Amino acid sequence: MLPKYNMPGKKELKKQPKHKKWVKILSIVGGVIAGVIALDLFLNHVVFQPVSNPVYGASFSVDQSRLYGLDWKANYLALLDDLKFKHLRLTSYWSDIEPVRGQFDFADLDWQMDQAAKRGVKVSLSIGLRQPRWPECHPPTWAGQLSGNAWKQALYAYMELVIKRYKDSPALDSYQLENEFLNNWFGICDPADRQRVIEEFNLVKQWDPKHPIEMTLSDEHGIPLGQPTPDSFGFTMYRIVYNTNFGPRGYALYPTSVWWHRLRAAIIYTIYHKPMAVDELQMEPWGPGDNWYLSTDEQNKSMSVEQIGKMTDFARRSGFQRADFWGSEWWYWRKVNGDPSIWEAIRDQLKQQKDY
Repeated sequence: MLPKYNMPGKKELKKQPKHKKWVKILSIVGGVIAGVIALDLFLNHVVFQPVSNPVYGASFSVDQSRLYGLDWKANYLALLDDLKFKHLRLTSYWSDIEPVRGQFDFADLDWQMDQAAKRGVKVSLSIGLRQPRWPECHPPTWAGQLSGNAWKQALYAYMELVIKRYKDSPALDSYQLENEFLNNWFGICDPADRQRVIEEFNLVKQWDPKHPIEMTLSDEHGIPLGQPTPDSFGFTMYRIVYNTNFGPRGYALYPTSVWWHRLRAAIIYTIYHKPMAVDELQMEPWGPGDNWYLSTDEQNKSMSVEQIGKMTDFARRSGFQRADFWGSEWWYWRKVNGDPSIWEAIRDQLKQQKDY
């Protein structure tokens, strides 16, 4: 005779240890996370192969080079004559060009454009209020005394002079209008005014209908919708940053991936059928302070020789043929202070180009 087996009643079932439920839930969650990571690695390193024959450029800021205590002209010429960049993104800060209202100083930018032209180097010229480098927006002090339409007209007048001065330069390739214009969380800027950037876009097209206008997307998320529609779109790519905005402070891997950039680019292209490039590819540290105050070990936590190679691979696997490197002032600063390793690592990446 088989032994009698009594099925547990509902009350007995409820008395089963609660920790078993949590173990099951955590196992499922862990399995999902592991699956997502495995899929991400498979897509990043197997499915999405790097594009061939990349084209690399560099961003350069006179003000940033000066902050490092460098001879900025030597820094600039080293990019042209030693590393032999063929494409540069330059700035035209309002605060530098019109430090006193009605008095304009184009000497530094004239020199940069002339040196580029002599070497056949092409320039993407940043224009407008918001341009690369902290504090992002670069108004002169006197502009703070203006408001409303008077302020806008002063901004437009400065932009008109910049464009009409350089539109016939053989070095000029394109304009970059209002860097990351809708990025409201980073920089010392007033809230973005879409109507103003539409007006700026139309004015630039009026002043120079020949050269294309590129606009960088705001951070690494979102899809551009609404006006204006530029001639091309620029992406920003960072990987390791020092987080001070969400959760505990410390280094974090930026939560975007190769497949994410490819998906985002595909959606944008489907909507607009416009070309895209990486306007800002992280090639300098993002640490807990200014780089010139950080030790080499601290700098290496977010950018190192090894990480430089990973960044170019990431951009190429993301499907972008052209990328402008970020951090040319830092590379040179390390070089003149006795550590050429970063400078040489950049040179090694440039050798990937077909006609370097």
